[in-house]
Amino acid sequence: MVTAPYGTWRSPIDAALVASRDGHPEYVGTVGEEVWWTAPRPEEGGRRALIRRRTDGAEVAVLAPPWNVRSKVMGYGGMPWAAVDRASGGPLVVFVHFADQRLYVHEPDAPAQGPPRPLTPLSPVGEGLRWADPVIHPDRGEVWCVLEEFTGEGPTDVRRVIAAVPLDGSAAEDRTAVRELTGDRHRFLTGPRLSPDGRRAAWIVWDHPRMPWDGTEVMLADVAEDGCLTGARTVLGGPEEAVAQIEWAEDGALLAATDRTGWWNLHRLEPPAEAAGATAWDRARPVALCPREEEFAGPLWKLGHRWFAPLSGGLIAVLHGRGAMTLGILDPRTGDPADVPGPWTEWEPTLAVNGTRVVGVAASPHSGHEVVELDVCTGRSRTIGSAHTDPVDPAYHPRPRTRTFTGPGGREIHAQVYPPHHPGHTAPEGELPPYVIWVHGGPTGRAPLVLDLEIAYFTSRGIGVAEVNYGGSTGYGRAYRERLRGQWGVVDVEDCAAVAEALADEGTADRARLAIRGGSAGGWTAAASLTATELYACATVSYPILDLVSWATGGTHDFESRYTESLVGPLAEVADRYRERSPLYRADRVGSPFVLLQGLDDTICPPEQCERFLAAVSGRGVPHAYLTFEGEGHGFRRADTMIRALEAELSLYIQTFGLHRSDVPTLELLTSAAPNSTGGAS
Repeated sequence: MVTAPYGTWRSPIDAALVASRDGHPEYVGTVGEEVWWTAPRPEEGGRRALIRRRTDGAEVAVLAPPWNVRSKVMGYGGMPWAAVDRASGGPLVVFVHFADQRLYVHEPDAPAQGPPRPLTPLSPVGEGLRWADPVIHPDRGEVWCVLEEFTGEGPTDVRRVIAAVPLDGSAAEDRTAVRELTGDRHRFLTGPRLSPDGRRAAWIVWDHPRMPWDGTEVMLADVAEDGCLTGARTVLGGPEEAVAQIEWAEDGALLAATDRTGWWNLHRLEPPAEAAGATAWDRARPVALCPREEEFAGPLWKLGHRWFAPLSGGLIAVLHGRGAMTLGILDPRTGDPADVPGPWTEWEPTLAVNGTRVVGVAASPHSGHEVVELDVCTGRSRTIGSAHTDPVDPAYHPRPRTRTFTGPGGREIHAQVYPPHHPGHTAPEGELPPYVIWVHGGPTGRAPLVLDLEIAYFTSRGIGVAEVNYGGSTGYGRAYRERLRGQWGVVDVEDCAAVAEALADEGTADRARLAIRGGSAGGWTAAASLTATELYACATVSYPILDLVSWATGGTHDFESRYTESLVGPLAEVADRYRERSPLYRADRVGSPFVLLQGLDDTICPPEQCERFLAAVSGRGVPHAYLTFEGEGHGFRRADTMIRALEAELSLYIQTFGLHRSDVPTLELLTSAAPNSTGGAS
C-alpha cells in the first residue's frame, strides 16, 4: 500500500477510457423475435448507431457510418426509429437521420440492399422539419409520428402536429403528401398510441408556460375509415396534473402514469361498458392500480420515454421506486409489483415487451448500462446486449454511499457520496480529501446511482465526489420537485452548499478544497454558487445558463423558452429577480478560479452567454479558462471533446488544490479575456 496525498494517486482510468465508455443504450424495441436499440459511438464522431440482436445472439449494426439515428425534436429528441417484421423480406425500419432530420426507410435484409431512402423533404425555413416517436402502419402504408415544423427563423417559430408520412417516398419531394392528423392547437404533443383494435388513438399534450412535469392532458380520438382522427377530446390530466406516459391494455383500457396523487402512480381508465366511441370516455374515471408513495414514471424530457409496458394476460412491466427505479411486474388484481431479481438497481425509461419477454436498459453501482431481458414465465433475467465489461480491475471502481442530509429549515436533501478509493493507495494520517460537488442538469432531473467511469476518474486519484439530488429533483414526489418553483438559483445553491458544508463539518472533506461542477442547469447552479458563496475553491461550468433575461427572451429553444416562469416566476412580474439571480449580473462577486466548457453548436445554452460572462469577469484577476468545441451541441458526444474537457477539469483541480501530478496537460488559466479558441483556453 502506497501512502500519498489525496489527489495524487496514480490511476489506470484515463480520460480516453472514460470517453470510450460514455453514453449508454437507449430506445429499446422488439422487431419480431429480435431486440433493437440505439447505442453511442463516441469514437465515430458521437453518432448513435442502430443495433439489432439477432435470434442467434449476434449484435450487428443496422446502418453503417455516417448514419446517425437521433432526433432533434424539442431540442432533446425522442424515439428516433420504428420497425416491423414482415412475413417475407425481413424487417422494414423507419428512422431519423441526425444530420438532416429527415425520415428514411431501410430494408436491411433485402437481397438487393440499397442505401436508405428518404421519406420526408428538407425545408429551407428555420431549422427545417423534424420527426420523432414513429409508429408504422403497414396496412395503411404510412408511418405516424410527431412533426415539428419551423415556420420562421426564430427559435420559437415552430408548430407541432401528429402527421402521417407515406412509406412509398412520395413525400420526399412533396410536403403536401404528408397528412396532418391533428391541428396545431397544442404547443407540444407526443406520438399517437393506437388501441388494440385500431379504432382509437391517444396522445399527450401540453402548452406554454407549463412543462410536461407541471401539467399535461391526454387526448383521445376515434380513427375513421379514411385514417383521420375525429372527436378528439381531453380525458385525463390538467394544469396541475402531469401525465407522463399512456399505453393501451390488451382489453382496450387506457393505462396512464399520472401524478394526481402527488406521486407518478399507474392508473387505469376505461369508459362505461355499454358506451362506445371517443365521447364515452368523458365519463371515465381513473383507478389507481398500485397507490403508494413511489414514482412509476419521471419527467418527459424526450418523446418516447417508457416507464411501463402492458404484457399479455393483464400484467404490466413497471419501473418504480423512490430515487432509483427498479423493474417489477405488476398484477393489477393484487396491486403489488413483484420485483425482478438480479444485480441491476437503476433502470432507464425504455421498456419493450414481446409476449412474455420484457426488455430494458439497466445498470448498478458496479456495472454500466446493459440491455437486459426478463422472461416473465420463468422469472429469469439476463443481459442480452451491450454487456458490461470491466476495462480495469473493479477494485478501482468507486464505493458510493446513499445519504440524506439536512438543509435549511430542516428540509431533506438526497445525495450520493463517492469517497476517494484506490486499492493500492492511502492518504497520510490526518489528511482530509478534496471533494467536488456534482450538480445534475434539468434542473427537473436526477443523478442516477450507477457505475460512472467519469466519477471513478476522480475518486481513483483521491478526489471525492458528491452528487446532489437537490430540491427540484425527480424521484421523490411532486412536492420535492416543486421546492424549486420560483426558487431556482436559491434552493439548488443552498442544498449543494449544505451537502458540502456537512461533508466538511463531519470531517469527510477538506473545507479548503471544495469544488463544484455541473452542465446545463447544473452549470447554472455551479456558476450561481460562485456568486453566492465563498465555499468553493473553484468550479467547472459546462454549457451553462448564465443570463436568465436573455434565456427567457428568445435566447434558447422553444421547449424551454418559458421554463423560467415556473422556476423563477413570470419575467414581466419579477424582472429584478431574473437579474439578481443571474451569474452574468453578479460576475463582480466571482473570486474563485473556474473553467467554462462550451459547444459552439449549442442552441439550448448558446455560447454568447459564456462570452458575455467572460467579458464581465475580465480585468478582475480571476484565473479562468474558456474551452470551446466545434461540432458539439448541448452535451458532449465526441471522444476527443470529452478527453479534452475531462483533462482540463482535472488540471483545474491540480492547480487550485495544490496537487503534484504531471499525467494531464496543464490548463492555462488566464486572468483577462482573450479571443476564443476551439478546444483551447481563452
